[in-house]
Amino acid sequence: MDTRVAVLVDCDNTTPEILEHALRVVAQFGRVVLRRGYGNQSTLGSKWQEALVRLAFTPCLQYQYAAGKNTADIALALDALEAMFDGRADTFCVVTSDSDFAYLCRKLRERGATVHIVGEAKTPEALRNASDQFFEWVKPALEQPVEGVHADGKVLKSEPSKTETLKSVVKRRPKSLVDAVSLLAADTPDGKVSMGLLGAYLKRADPSFSPQVYGHSGLLNMVKTYDLLVPQQELGGHWSVRLVEIKSAAPESSSGECN
Repeated sequence: MDTRVAVLVDCDNTTPEILEHALRVVAQFGRVVLRRGYGNQSTLGSKWQEALVRLAFTPCLQYQYAAGKNTADIALALDALEAMFDGRADTFCVVTSDSDFAYLCRKLRERGATVHIVGEAKTPEALRNASDQFFEWVKPALEQPVEGVHADGKVLKSEPSKTETLKSVVKRRPKSLVDAVSLLAADTPDGKVSMGLLGAYLKRADPSFSPQVYGHSGLLNMVKTYDLLVPQQELGGHWSVRLVEIKSAAPESSSGECN
């Protein structure tokens, strides 16, 4: 059975831009069964509404009963403990940079749960060290669209015709695929990840992912178009993939597309 993951977001403490990064990170650990965002009426009703709706998060509104009191933090902590005790989740991803959650992380781990933190560079050491693994999110620099396509591979809404849209996605190579291989292969002894595991991860990270969207007949066909990836057929017939060995460091483009 897949590991059951709960993603709990401290919306009062971070930015909506971090949410997709957090989902990509936890997709490697298992199936996300809980998606919740916690905040007050001002936070959830303004800047977080679009992101929570689009990514299927349940908004958990907590009114402030007194000025300066953050009731959302307590609600997040109680829901995490409840989800662990009733068996709905055994792995937790808390999206925050607030060190107040360090004690929650320690209590969850004491009970056998795995805890990951996704936070910004400002995250204190106390919170980083209280988790099993900390993933730092860095706000990406603004990028110019390439050939009518966003850096994440999505077609710009301003495309004038369906024909031009189809042309713009033929043989596309999103950088997210290289990032996925780098993430999954980092902890393996041989630096490789099986094609099956890679495909499963990509679908968990983005349920709409399909090589056909980028103009490829399948995942193996798509991987073979990358200069940065090396596919290899193993004994038994299955395929694996690793990053190419770069002998000399060279400046890389910040574009969302890979060669």
